[in-house]
Amino acid sequence: MFRGFATVSLYADDLAAARAWYAELLGVEPYFAYPAAPEEPAYIEFRVGDDEDELGLIDRRFAPPGAANPPGGAVMFWHVDDLPGTAERLLAMGAVEYEPVTPRSAGFVTASFVDPFGNVLGIMHNPHYLEMRAARSA
Repeated sequence: MFRGFATVSLYADDLAAARAWYAELLGVEPYFAYPAAPEEPAYIEFRVGDDEDELGLIDRRFAPPGAANPPGGAVMFWHVDDLPGTAERLLAMGAVEYEPVTPRSAGFVTASFVDPFGNVLGIMHNPHYLEMRAARSA
C-alpha cells in the first residue's frame, strides 16, 4: 500500500550550485550528504515543510543509464502558502516558467518552473493539503 510521499530526487550537473540554490529557495540547509566527508558529495537531502518531506539532489553522473535530460515527465507539486509570491521568487532566482499559474477546479491552482539545473519544480495552492493539515492540528 502506498503510504505517502517519501523522497523526490532531482539531478544536477553542478551539485554545489544546486545545493546553494535550493538552500536559498527553501530557507534551510541540507541535513544529509553522502558521502559525508568529501567536499563534493554525490547526494544531498533537504527536509521540507510540515511533514519534513525529503528533497534529494543527486549528481547527474549517477543518473540511470539512458535517463532523459530535458525537463518534462512527472511533475512533483509542493503546496505553498503564497503561490504568486513563490512564483515571483522562483523567476527572480533564475527559474524559467514551464507552465504558468493556472487555476484548476475546486480552488486548486498550479504552476511549474524549470530550475537552473533542468528539473521541473511544481508549486500549487492545494485546498486538500490545507484540510489535511487542519485535521491533524485538531
